[in-house]
Amino acid sequence: MLMPKRVKYRRVQRGRLKGKAHKGNTVTYGDFGLMALEPAWITSNQIEAARVAMTRYIKRGGQVWIKIFPDKPITEKPAETRMGSGKGSPEYWVAVVKPGRVMFEIAGVDESLAAEAMRLAANKLPIKCKFVRKEETGGEQ
Repeated sequence: MLMPKRVKYRRVQRGRLKGKAHKGNTVTYGDFGLMALEPAWITSNQIEAARVAMTRYIKRGGQVWIKIFPDKPITEKPAETRMGSGKGSPEYWVAVVKPGRVMFEIAGVDESLAAEAMRLAANKLPIKCKFVRKEETGGEQ
């Protein structure tokens, strides 16, 4: 699973998911991308599941880029614990994704193969996504 090697603060506040993505909203490395249409927290397990689905479908041909990284720790208190006694311990890591963010990119395969691989990856994610080409995302967001 993806997670940072070290962080400045062990626990962070939740924040809010408002607005559109201003960075990472274009296809830069590959020819095709998977763009988020909704705001969400994407866990490291979901990123890994999507990556595995894509790479298995293209039979390890072409190249895949993951453009999101889970750098936000999510804390949870143990079950059946009374209120108070501080914040819980970090349990898993998430990437904060806003609408318009290109999460995955792919190159070296034809469009139909890339579209199906991205569809399989999108099924592993908890949000609506859309398949985009490099020229489509130029000045869109």
